[in-house]
Amino acid sequence: MTTIQERVIGGSIRTVGAVSPRAGAALALPVFMSVGRGQRMAEDAAPTMERARRSTVRIDGLDRNGVDVRVYEWGAGADVVVLAHGWRGRASQFATLVRDLVFEGFRVVAFDAPGHGETPGRATYLFDWTDALVQLQRRYGLFHGIVGHSFGALAALVAVSGGVAARRVVTVAAPADADTLLSQFSVLVGFGHKTAAALRARFATRFFPGEDDPFPRISAAEQPLPETTELLVLHDRSDRVVPISDLDRLAAANPHARVVITEGLGHNRILAADRFLDETVDFLVKPSSVDFG
Repeated sequence: MTTIQERVIGGSIRTVGAVSPRAGAALALPVFMSVGRGQRMAEDAAPTMERARRSTVRIDGLDRNGVDVRVYEWGAGADVVVLAHGWRGRASQFATLVRDLVFEGFRVVAFDAPGHGETPGRATYLFDWTDALVQLQRRYGLFHGIVGHSFGALAALVAVSGGVAARRVVTVAAPADADTLLSQFSVLVGFGHKTAAALRARFATRFFPGEDDPFPRISAAEQPLPETTELLVLHDRSDRVVPISDLDRLAAANPHARVVITEGLGHNRILAADRFLDETVDFLVKPSSVDFG
C-alpha cells in the first residue's frame, strides 16, 4: 500500500473498531497480512543476483492454492547456509553476505517469500517462511546454518525449534514472538486495546482453528532452540522497528547464545555493516562443538 492508502485504511479501522472491536478486527486482518510496497533491489546487489542459479519450491501459501517461491543459489560447497529476509525485504539484501560466504566455500541459498522480490502474491505470513525452509531442507538436507533478518529471523527460530535441522542459526533484529508484530501493527494503525485483542483472537481462529492460544507455539521466546543448535543473536540498540528488549527475551530463552549489540545501524543498515558480516562469517566458519552425525 502507499502511505495515503495506509492512512485511509487505518482511519477506517479506528472508526469501525471504536463501534465494534470485532468488526474493526475483521477489517484489520487482511491489512495486517498484506505485504504492501516492498524494497527495490539495490544497484550494487544486481551483479550478485544475476549470478544466482534460479529455481522454485512449492508451498501451500495463505489461500492453500500453492505458491512457487523463488529460490537463489550460489557456490558449490557441501555445507549449505540459507538466508531468510524480513517483512517487505528480499533476498538481494544479503548480497554482500552471499559473496563473503561463497568465498569461504559455502553453498548459499536464499528465497523471496510470497509478495516479495520475484515471488508473486499480495499477502503472506510467518508460515510461508517456515514452509519454505521445510521445502528447502527436503532439497538440501541438513543446513549448516540459517541467517534470518527481522521477520525472517523469527521464522528461522520457529522453524528450527519445530524440527528443521540446522547446526547454527544467526538472527538479526529478531522479534521474540508474533505478539510483538501484532502490537507494532496496532500502534502503527492506532486502534485501541479492544480491537487489538479482537484482532489477536481473529488471527488465531483463522490460522489455528481449534487451538485456545497458538501464540506460544510461534514464539521464539517460549520455544527455545535445541542446545545442539548454536545461536548468534545480533541487534542494534537504535533499532526502531523491533525493540532491543526482544533481544533480552531471546537471550533469556537461549542462554547458550552469543549476543552481539551494535550501535547506530538501525533495523536494515545493519545487514551491510562490517560488524554483522564479520560476526556472521566467523560464527559460521568456526569449528563446530556439536556432532550431528
